Amino acid sequence: MKTKKMISSSLRMAVILVLICGLLYPAVVTGIGQGVFPYQANGELAKLDNTTVGSYLIGQSTNNSQYLFNVRNNSASGVDPDITVASALIQAQVIHNATNISLSYLDGLIHNNTRHTLFFFGTAYVNALKLDIQIIDEFHSKIAVYNKIYNNVCKTTG
Repeated sequence: MKTKKMISSSLRMAVILVLICGLLYPAVVTGIGQGVFPYQANGELAKLDNTTVGSYLIGQSTNNSQYLFNVRNNSASGVDPDITVASALIQAQVIHNATNISLSYLDGLIHNNTRHTLFFFGTAYVNALKLDIQIIDEFHSKIAVYNKIYNNVCKTTG
């Protein structure tokens, strides 16, 4: 009799804990996240022409590295979406050579999107996808390769 009682109370406790930890807690945390931080909770999705093309939180490499800023996958996680300002300035020269977009425009774009890890003390970085989307928004109708990239992005994600 005692064994039966212990097994039934153990099973009841297991079911209660599964309901609390597996259903109730995740639902509450998700609800709070969606209510308080909806943009961040959904992965900070990047849109181009109302089509989701990526996430500002995950680095994505591109096959068009001479036309767009490319993330380096040598970060600890391999999916860091940011590049240093120094790397962006080097890549800006390559993009300028391939597209004739003015260096002053690219430099301004980089400096307008520069962030620091610790307020103004930390390493300066920029989000590569953010730069790419701004370039494609500005130049896709003027430069054929951007129009091609733009159409391919919309076709593959739409």
